Amino acid sequence: MNSKQLTPDMQLALSPLMKSLRRLLALLVLLAASLSWSPALALQGNPGAHDPSAIVKEGNTYWTFTTGQGITSLYSTDLVKWTPGPRPVFPNGYPSWINTRVPGFTGHFWAPEIIFMNGRYYLYYSCSTFGSRVSAIGLATNVTLDPNSPNYRWVDEGEVISTNNGSPVNAIDPAVFRDSNGDVWFSYGSYWGGIRITQLNPSTGKIINQGNQFAVADRDPEAAYLTKNGSFYYLFVNRGSCCQGSNSTYYIVVGRSASPTGPFLDRNGVSLNSGGGTLVLNVSGRYVGPGHAGILQEGGVNYFSHHYYDFEDNGIPKLGLAKLTWSAAGWPEVTRDWVAPGRYEIAGANGQVWETRGCTGATGQAITQGTRNGQDCQKWDFTPLGDGDYKITSMQGGLAATVAGCSPANGALLQLGSYSFTSCKQFHIDRAADGKLVFASLNGNRVVEVPANSATPGQQLGLFDYNNCPCQRWTLTNTALGTASSVPLPGASLFPVPATRRGFTVELGSQRAAEAVTVEVFNLQGQRIYQQLFAGRQSRLSVETNLPVGIYLVQVRQGRGLLSQKLPVL
Repeated sequence: MNSKQLTPDMQLALSPLMKSLRRLLALLVLLAASLSWSPALALQGNPGAHDPSAIVKEGNTYWTFTTGQGITSLYSTDLVKWTPGPRPVFPNGYPSWINTRVPGFTGHFWAPEIIFMNGRYYLYYSCSTFGSRVSAIGLATNVTLDPNSPNYRWVDEGEVISTNNGSPVNAIDPAVFRDSNGDVWFSYGSYWGGIRITQLNPSTGKIINQGNQFAVADRDPEAAYLTKNGSFYYLFVNRGSCCQGSNSTYYIVVGRSASPTGPFLDRNGVSLNSGGGTLVLNVSGRYVGPGHAGILQEGGVNYFSHHYYDFEDNGIPKLGLAKLTWSAAGWPEVTRDWVAPGRYEIAGANGQVWETRGCTGATGQAITQGTRNGQDCQKWDFTPLGDGDYKITSMQGGLAATVAGCSPANGALLQLGSYSFTSCKQFHIDRAADGKLVFASLNGNRVVEVPANSATPGQQLGLFDYNNCPCQRWTLTNTALGTASSVPLPGASLFPVPATRRGFTVELGSQRAAEAVTVEVFNLQGQRIYQQLFAGRQSRLSVETNLPVGIYLVQVRQGRGLLSQKLPVL
């Protein structure tokens, strides 16, 4: 949670971006109206969240705790549909000690963090007010997160640390990391004084020695999160400004160290204490101001939790889950694309696969389920459009999976159609806890299912409200004749966002190589309107073209590496 008040210099620096974002919002509203576009959510249910804690699991239920009155929460049984917790942690007031440390506190807690240790859940929370270093971090424990259990009871353990207007640091945004050797490390801090790391007693959950703290990030950091991969410790922090909806400028960077106490350096060797940080997640499409990193490791997969401000929903903060992988050089790479580009069979829970009825590949042909036979009409090409959205086209004929009549209604059916850059021909893909995928049509957020969980071959697929039915889950299998799959192009980015009509720049960063780079731009109808081949060994590519105002898809390819991102032009 950002507790700072912006200085005049900071306001001046942020002003151009805020103006651009406001112009972009006006453009998107106009385009949405003209296309009758009702966009899909990234997750189902009610994923409203700000400053989410790392996700923890008890039994078959996942929990994250969020900024809110009394400390609010969300829970899910599948990592797709999220539901607000039935009651806050402190439903009837809050611990009295807080008033002595933070006069004027009203019970609106910030940025909680949770970890399971010693048979209990340790929940850390922030108490503060905007524009003040008069802050405190407290701790509550519980033996269960199930509010229906007779053992459910939050016990407040009191203060962990507090600060005042004379303190060199601000006591908010706690995060906890337990090392493989049992050591427990505590990070906290904000814009004022940066981020500190110190060690906790793993039994009490309290700081061992408050005089033994390490300054690990400065120059406008917040929302720190420490983890480890291989022999390195990684510190994620936010920079920029939060809490301004679609005008927020939050973004996530990372540095790494051989020690949990730093120094943490980025890929270029610049310390987080000197303003360094390798970019992990920034504004992209509807996802504005990502912040408050957390990592859930399960089934060999890393889910990267965070909040973002939904540009297409009035800047409301929401929970986001992305995929975290580690590069060969040991750096984290985060993407919302769960499926690599390529050719796949799409199998349902009953083992049947997507196919086109009649196998002619003609416009209007129904998309059904059928017994796997290896025909081309059962093979589908997935093209990422950025931010977890995909174009899905049939190998036979190249037509796209389309919602009939572009209807957002419950029960709308799927068929083949010519591709255009419209919402009823695009699908957002999320990964459920069982490893299977959920496809949500962008024209209304209903998901693809086999109606009534039918086992009948030839049953046409349709869109329905998400209900966690196995008939709404899909498994992809690369086909023997599949297209060569791509991999993310790490370190690549576009700027400025939004772009100007005269063009934009592709930044390759440290990923430049001898291979040439191809840059392509596609319009709303899916037509390629720009293509250029750039020679290798360049780190920055200048794309000069006269683009009309609108939204475009930019694809940058280098070898098997691919960056696919939607880019507004003003």
